[in-house]
Amino acid sequence: MSRTRKALLFSVLFLIAPVVLAYYALPSAFVAPLLSLNRSLSSLQEHTTTVAGHQVHYLDGGSGETVILLHGIFAEKDHWVDFARELTPGYRVIAPDIPGFGESSRLADQSYQYAPQVERLHALVQQLGLRQFHLAGNSMGGTIAALYAAKYPGEVLSVAFIGAPHGIRSPKLSEMEQRVAQGEAPLIARNEAEFAGMMKMLFVEPPFLPRPILLDAQASAIRNAASNLRLWEDQRRDGYQLQAALPQLKAPTLALWGAQDRVFDISGLAVLGSLLPAAEQVTLPATGHLPMMERPAETATRYKAFLDS
Repeated sequence: MSRTRKALLFSVLFLIAPVVLAYYALPSAFVAPLLSLNRSLSSLQEHTTTVAGHQVHYLDGGSGETVILLHGIFAEKDHWVDFARELTPGYRVIAPDIPGFGESSRLADQSYQYAPQVERLHALVQQLGLRQFHLAGNSMGGTIAALYAAKYPGEVLSVAFIGAPHGIRSPKLSEMEQRVAQGEAPLIARNEAEFAGMMKMLFVEPPFLPRPILLDAQASAIRNAASNLRLWEDQRRDGYQLQAALPQLKAPTLALWGAQDRVFDISGLAVLGSLLPAAEQVTLPATGHLPMMERPAETATRYKAFLDS
């Protein structure tokens, strides 16, 4: 190797080494830049507004008919970013941090059961000037979408369950439901081991997450464990509202359900179909509870075909 090439190599290493060291020594410094880069790849930008006494953060981007994406319990808006990459060329995508979650306000004196969450979503869409839109959600978000569509049918062009929704009595109890029956709260992580167990329950093949993002998610889950338990109990009290609401849905509906979902068993898809026979039902092989993260491109392609039709 020539002296010039050696000098160039050492110069590059000299510049890169501090960044690599910082990536491992100060991972929190990389969270915001990594999130911003990923959002930009999906043509999404972050915005903030005030709704029903809550500061609400949301992502917005793309053009065309509006699609609102609603995350599940203890999740947040950025869980939709890779999924949204397939949609923003032809649709306007809005992904909020539902009040009580993500960067949006969580207030100690407020309830985060389904009825007030539906009204907060209604206040948000009114504030954004939306008249008609598609609603899609995962888990808790899917249930909010369905309850919203049942109450405000004139606003909702379609409903999609991107992964199993909460609130269906499956013939076979899932792993999570069995543990809940034993008094556990499997989606509450109070330490690193419980966070790892939660991740194992959510995915068949965990998606790649940059180390700073994963560590930030872990720290947030552990920090908010006590508060998360209150929201968990709020949802448990709401029981099976979705099962009662499904026959009221008039909008075209898509149900995507992971075949290996450990949170809500795949046997629940047949129950959903019996209550809403016009719904398009799709079983996603080798997929867990969060298909928009585990298989974002494949899941979004299926959803886009539904929208386009």
